[in-house]
Amino acid sequence: MSGHLAAIIGGAAGAVAMVGIVIVICFCISHKRTITRTSETGSSDPSVQVGRHVGVELSLRETRRFEMEELSLATKNFSDKNLIGEGKFGEVYKGLLNDGMLVAIKKRLGAPSQEFINEVLYLAPIRHRNLVILLGYCQENNRQFLIYEYIPNGSVSSHLYGTGQHSSEKLEFKHRVSIALGAAKGLAHLHSLSPRLIHKDFKTANVLVDENFIAKVADAGLRNFLGRGDIAGPSSQVTADEIFLAPEVQEFRRFSEKSDVYSFGVFLLELVSGREATELSPFDSNQNLVEWVQDNQDDSKVSNIIDPRLENTFTAEGMEEVVQLIVRCVEPSSERRPAMSYVVMELDRILEKETSLTTIMGEGTPTVTLGSQLFRATK
Repeated sequence: MSGHLAAIIGGAAGAVAMVGIVIVICFCISHKRTITRTSETGSSDPSVQVGRHVGVELSLRETRRFEMEELSLATKNFSDKNLIGEGKFGEVYKGLLNDGMLVAIKKRLGAPSQEFINEVLYLAPIRHRNLVILLGYCQENNRQFLIYEYIPNGSVSSHLYGTGQHSSEKLEFKHRVSIALGAAKGLAHLHSLSPRLIHKDFKTANVLVDENFIAKVADAGLRNFLGRGDIAGPSSQVTADEIFLAPEVQEFRRFSEKSDVYSFGVFLLELVSGREATELSPFDSNQNLVEWVQDNQDDSKVSNIIDPRLENTFTAEGMEEVVQLIVRCVEPSSERRPAMSYVVMELDRILEKETSLTTIMGEGTPTVTLGSQLFRATK
């Protein structure tokens, strides 16, 4: 009897132990899944985004600390031949890592700082098809480095009004709307994170395109590395960078999702016009293109600022809808600007309709009003 009872007790204890093991295994699997990337977009799950100054152990699994020696070898000792540009953070070099990966390396003078590392740990885990990935960092010899994936086809600005070979290439209207849609998706993803990430430096030069002309938004959160000294106040002479800043940013340094939307509106204006928004309006030498569009949103003269290289590759309705979206994005009042999610939805709709009309129906179809008759269609 006692032996039988002992067997029952032993069996029960074994069952309890087995249940406990199963619970532990399930917890480990569940925990592992929460830190993996989503398969559809490659983005971090917003519900488990690492905070700005916490979760360092988790972030270290995502972020690489590069050695100075490796970066020096990748750039041939930071040779001028590998220098591809210079931005707010500093000089930018193209580098080839030992594993064959091409990277863009940003370098500046800077004393070692834990805040610098924390910022990298915050930004590096963010993944999306339309964002340039921050791979890692290096801090050595009073220098700070940010290492990004290399995007081979340059910036949108180089294709629109650059001085190199890209500027002579023709981008049809559908291609430009597709680039705008990709960039909008990148910004919308940043705004969807928890905590939300404001780009703060969105501009045409910070939208890159890969070999398939997929838009990649670069330098998200880069202003967080730079401090407060890089925002210029209002002035009569607006620089190429300042024109992308919303009025509330220039006056009060008040960044928000809506200030990113304003910057996107200026970017969209440059895409449509093919020139820098700081250029003076052809109708008023006292206004730049942004100011002129804000004041003449319903004027038929808007057709005269459209990039002539677009020729008749678009419909009047499609262009008019894009122009109206620009007007909404560059509203001086932040409350009247749409959210990036709405901008994505609108551009997606415009692109789908424009592609259908200009590809399937063709330019000779009488029901399509092309760019040569812009805004003269019968409603």
